[in-house]
Amino acid sequence: MLALCYLVNTLVNLIFWIVIGQVILSWLLHFQILNANNRFVYQIYLGLEKITDPLFRRIRKFIPALGGLDLAPVVLLIGIEFLRILFISNVCMR
Repeated sequence: MLALCYLVNTLVNLIFWIVIGQVILSWLLHFQILNANNRFVYQIYLGLEKITDPLFRRIRKFIPALGGLDLAPVVLLIGIEFLRILFISNVCMR
């Protein structure tokens, strides 16, 4: 059971950092700190986008558009931490 808790915690932690990386990379591309014409940077961006977009799309259905401000990553990160705490307290602490 402890191995399952470590596995789930590691997977949730990986998703957390993928979301953080995608948000930071999108900011860097938007403010033209990184060049979107660079094939390597763009491939990393597309890979992260393919991983995170299905999660963001579900959240964006419920959150209204606030102009240029996207709150889906914030809601997703809060939800990930909530589920991690819920899982650890209910499954791993027994």
